Amino acid sequence: MSEFKLPSLGADMDEGTLLQWKVRPGDTVKRGQVVAVVDTSKAAVDVEIWQDGMIEQLLVPVGQKVPVGTTLAWYRAPGEGPLAHAAAPATVPPQAAASVVPAVQTAPKAGAVQVATSCATRRPVSPAARQRAQALGLDPERLQGTGAQGAVTLGDVEAAAQAAAPVAPSAPLTPAARQQAMRRAIAAAMSRSKREIPHYYLSETIPMDRALAWLQERNADLPITERMLPALLQLKAVALALKRVPQLNGFYRNNAFEPVVAVHAGVAIALRGGGLVAPALHDVAAKPLAQLMRELADLVQRARAGSLRSSEMSDPTITVTNLGDQGVEAVFGVIYPPQVAIVGFGAVAPSPWVQDGSVRAVPLCTASLAADHRVTDGHQGALFLAELRALLQTPEKLETT
Repeated sequence: MSEFKLPSLGADMDEGTLLQWKVRPGDTVKRGQVVAVVDTSKAAVDVEIWQDGMIEQLLVPVGQKVPVGTTLAWYRAPGEGPLAHAAAPATVPPQAAASVVPAVQTAPKAGAVQVATSCATRRPVSPAARQRAQALGLDPERLQGTGAQGAVTLGDVEAAAQAAAPVAPSAPLTPAARQQAMRRAIAAAMSRSKREIPHYYLSETIPMDRALAWLQERNADLPITERMLPALLQLKAVALALKRVPQLNGFYRNNAFEPVVAVHAGVAIALRGGGLVAPALHDVAAKPLAQLMRELADLVQRARAGSLRSSEMSDPTITVTNLGDQGVEAVFGVIYPPQVAIVGFGAVAPSPWVQDGSVRAVPLCTASLAADHRVTDGHQGALFLAELRALLQTPEKLETT
């Protein structure tokens, strides 16, 4: 039997509140399917399951707040047998176990004998329980019985129906309360980062005239809704530059660096009510610009609507923050653990620049890098920024690579 646990949805998340189950016992699930909605300090997040299987038992009721790592449900992966008996797993904290769904956590009555069943063995079910289960669309033989010899009773059916029924999300926090919770979570994560990670910082001034000219020509024949932004070129250039310095892409866990081949760029997005999130744009280096633009626009829209998925919150391999639209000249970020680097871009603005032996007004941008000294040093960081600058001088490579 496999466990479906509450994942960490970022370094600033220690716990979450279960808002809704989207499955019930007996449902077949596919890898990547959303099975629950969990409220964090920043947003309600759709939580996906990462293996095919069948839901066996829901362990945490709607409205319960539980720590990251808590087992939310048991499910039967392909090839696994059914659960022989129900018992609160060690990962469920006492406060959660005390309020676990009755149908899946209730111990047998005194004197009763709990028996294991196989797929081919029918559970004993009282006639009233079978009739009620059929009316509710439940399979009574998949329920945990509390009657004599594990028999499924009418009470078991009613409890299972109450636990598994889709429930509307509980009342959300007020904007002020959510903002306070978000600020506390961000502060805790950034304090941890500065305490644990030996940061070093580098910056590079990058001429953007060639990139902007190429982008203007590229956008000329596109409708307004499909035109690409300068920030998209910068994002793609970061992903491709990581091929030269892959040590900046991955995680630092258990006193060791874990490299990741694909670049899942966490995009820092300011929320309308204040605060920010940095969900992942997946496989940035491997996708054409037009596709990335569509995905980026969708990601920003869903982030501000509070409709992100757990995979987008849990697996960014590096973060990119861009404050150019705010007129900021440069931004030096704080690394988001367990990542090992963050890249920042300031505003693109005309400035004096020596080019071809003469001084000209050229649109310039300051790119910055904050990196983890446990994994890389300034030499590798400088190679990354040099590659980033070179890629933005040849924007046509960003389209074809």
